[in-house]
Amino acid sequence: MKTTRFTALLEKEGNQYVALCPELDIASQGNTMEEAMANLKEAVELFLECADTTEINQRLHTDLFITQFEVERAA
Repeated sequence: MKTTRFTALLEKEGNQYVALCPELDIASQGNTMEEAMANLKEAVELFLECADTTEINQRLHTDLFITQFEVERAA
């Protein structure tokens, strides 16, 4: 079985955590970061199991870059 590495972005929204896989534009959530990550992993695995190759290739963003930048703003 082939293993593929994906990115996860996590954000706290209220009492929950939202996890996003930007390569496939798949999101999930959980009460903890660990739960959100586990749910995201399951969602991606299910998508990859059920989707056909054409849909996976259409959704897959392979040139993804994560960085930070600064801007000035009024106090």
